[in-house]
Amino acid sequence: MKFINKWMAVASTVALLAAGAAEARDWGTIKDSGTVIAATEGAFFPFNYFEGSKLTGFEVELAEAVVKQLGMKIEWRVVSFDAQLASIRQDRFDFAIASHGFTEERGKAVDFANPHYCTGGQIAAHPNGPLTMAALSGKTVGVQLATSYFDNAKKIPGVQEVKTYKADPEAFSALKSKKVDAWISDKWLIKSTLEKNADSGIVVGEQVFVERVSMILRKNNKELKDQLNKALEEVMKNGTYQTLSQKYFKTDISCRS
Repeated sequence: MKFINKWMAVASTVALLAAGAAEARDWGTIKDSGTVIAATEGAFFPFNYFEGSKLTGFEVELAEAVVKQLGMKIEWRVVSFDAQLASIRQDRFDFAIASHGFTEERGKAVDFANPHYCTGGQIAAHPNGPLTMAALSGKTVGVQLATSYFDNAKKIPGVQEVKTYKADPEAFSALKSKKVDAWISDKWLIKSTLEKNADSGIVVGEQVFVERVSMILRKNNKELKDQLNKALEEVMKNGTYQTLSQKYFKTDISCRS
């Protein structure tokens, strides 16, 4: 059954990407169509992930609430994190809501809506492992490919090697099997991963940096950006955001908390 579910998730991803590129859509075109095309990674628990063949998670439900606030429908594209920049340049979607960890250089190529949560890069390791930046000297760190976690891990003095993985589950597995000494990722993702895997023996360590996470969209699409910001503000005001935040994290993860 797990194999079938995994295959269905992969098949869904391929099918969605196979839809191909479209012309860049301004807000007027999007509004006339009645549907917003959104992208997410589908591999960043509990923000966006698959339950069987169903795409769900905090960011998925939040995006759906934002688009509903705009009086429109949502159509999903599943795009791996490292491919999102190229995909948005090819106009495969109107916005993406899995913009965690964008490197500074990658971030210059896109525009950002207002942040929908605040977080930071955090260290995770075995209890006797390196749990502080100082302790990472001479150690190997696992991170997700093409993210700010990679950039910041490289800046930590004395780190011997930074190994990259396609997604965080692979980095977590590498840590559990001691292929790396530590793992650096989003603090909320690490918290949820360790709660879900209580027998892993992994514990949280020092926070490395602070990050404000936002939806991304193509540059020079100000009206769409304004509409997304307005709808997000309403979702935060009407209690929907707080309900989702409590559901997935049992706390307020907004930048207002």
